[in-house]
Amino acid sequence: MLKDFKKIQFKMPQKFSVWHIIIAFGFFILLQMYLMNPGVRDVSYSDFKKMLQEGKILECHITNTMIRGKLRETERGTTRNAVFITARVDDPELVKDLELMGVKYAGNYESPWLKTLFFSWIMPLLILFVIWRFIFRRYGPASSIMTFGKSKGRLYAQEDLNVTFDDVAGIDEAKEELQEIIEFLKTPEKFRALGGKIPKGVLLVGAPGTGKTLLAKAVAGEAGVPFFNMSGSEFVEMFVGVGAARVRDLFNQADQKAPCIIFIDELDALGKARGINPMGGHDEREQTLNQLLVEMDGFDSNKGVIIMGATNRPEMLDSALLRPGRFDRQVVVDRPDLHGREAILKVHAKEVKMEKDVNLHSVAAMTPGFVGADLANLINEAALLAARRNKKAVGMPEFEEAIDRLMAGLEKKKRLMNKKEKEIVAHHESGHALVACSVPHADPVRKISMIPRGIGALGYTLQKPTEDRYLLTKAELLDRIAILLGGRVSEQIIFNEISTGAQNDLEKATEIAKLMVKEYGMSDKMGVVTFEQGDRPLFLGGGFAASKEYSEETAREIDLEIKKILDESFHRVKALLTEKKEILQGMAKTLMEKEVIEGDELRKLLDELHKANGKTQPS
Repeated sequence: MLKDFKKIQFKMPQKFSVWHIIIAFGFFILLQMYLMNPGVRDVSYSDFKKMLQEGKILECHITNTMIRGKLRETERGTTRNAVFITARVDDPELVKDLELMGVKYAGNYESPWLKTLFFSWIMPLLILFVIWRFIFRRYGPASSIMTFGKSKGRLYAQEDLNVTFDDVAGIDEAKEELQEIIEFLKTPEKFRALGGKIPKGVLLVGAPGTGKTLLAKAVAGEAGVPFFNMSGSEFVEMFVGVGAARVRDLFNQADQKAPCIIFIDELDALGKARGINPMGGHDEREQTLNQLLVEMDGFDSNKGVIIMGATNRPEMLDSALLRPGRFDRQVVVDRPDLHGREAILKVHAKEVKMEKDVNLHSVAAMTPGFVGADLANLINEAALLAARRNKKAVGMPEFEEAIDRLMAGLEKKKRLMNKKEKEIVAHHESGHALVACSVPHADPVRKISMIPRGIGALGYTLQKPTEDRYLLTKAELLDRIAILLGGRVSEQIIFNEISTGAQNDLEKATEIAKLMVKEYGMSDKMGVVTFEQGDRPLFLGGGFAASKEYSEETAREIDLEIKKILDESFHRVKALLTEKKEILQGMAKTLMEKEVIEGDELRKLLDELHKANGKTQPS
């Protein structure tokens, strides 16, 4: 019995709600109506007039709508007074009859103040109260005005994180940089004994999707400490002073939970450099940034609190954040190389059933430039494709199709093109592929297709890099321009006409030529000079935007050099494709028949076409 009583006691509500108030209000109304009022007899007006003539009416109160009073009635020989009520009828003789019978009567003056008070004040306040309670319950205590200054940081306990360095792959250098932070959080006495101070702040810099947030969680998971996670945009509100209050509250909470890690994601939303906006800064954001700077200055890192930040726009950060004593260590989380991509694929493929012939090394080789988020999406897309095809395991065809979908977009087989457009697209893509197979510094062609993909691509040519490249020579850049111009030139040679299909190719070719002249110093006429500073990070001495620091005459010379590079590449490609016109037409014919030609099939086709036309296949 005692246990049952405890259960009932535990389930009782701990706080009053608006429903408790409404129920109590209704209860008192019913109590007043049925318990506190005596019985009222409802009579018709004709009966009232008859009783008035008989002298049974003792007194009455007349209002605009009803008549209420007392009457004398006899029941079983007993006479008693009763309360009656009747609806008022427009009767001009009523007052004369009451005076004739000697009945005491009175008119009630109804003051409108109670009605005005209820409908003008009480009812709107009740509606506002109900709306406020709904918002409070819908969005939680954070919507209360008393909690604006509270930090919105989410605290993750160690059992909630469940992330370690085993879950992070492809960024081994960054993991090694952070080992020191983990060691300090685990054994701070080792550093204190030597008088050493751990860095207060660690800034993770890298492209979106490289794993900066995951790496920060892994540091907390390896060290076994609580983890405060908050975005830079969550500090700033429209009310002045709220952001600064949240910064103070966050650091107070961290001080109580030490040792721990404070992680501020998207730091550039909060730490943007002050004074760069010519129209004036955002006062609330700048106050919040100033408070963050003050808190980091006055914070003792030896207590075991490490501040970590992440951004993909380090050039936007205020220089005061990056000086020693604040975010004094920057860790670059770079795009993974071939081995890194393979390691990331293995991590994400643990939960996926794959066929035995799946080669993750080949998949990694086909995805240069992919970051961790891209590779996770690739694994998921391949699994979805396999499920759609009712397969029990994911195979290489699904991985290749997923790569094509991520690189070129969704396939649109139902898009109808007329015969003329199909011929143009087939010769355009064949031109790209033939130039790529003919120039010496090009990656092998993996696939050519004339099936529309994505938003505006009517066809595509995919190349498979043989290795990751970090430097490109002038000859390699010129070959890339030649491949991009191959589609446009092939249209001109075959149809003696050009189309709008080469727009994107021309944009990319022009951009490469512009970089060669303005930044890489690859123009013989302009010399070894760079004309663009570029958007380098602030802590590397860069600026916020590229500035034009040369004359109009120099600008004209730059334009002429860019045009010269493109014109020379155009004539080079035109000569190459004119010489191999029959091979180009044979490739286009085969592509129109099959719509898709894989890499091995393409090389076999080129060998046959070269032999048939008596030409030498380039090595």
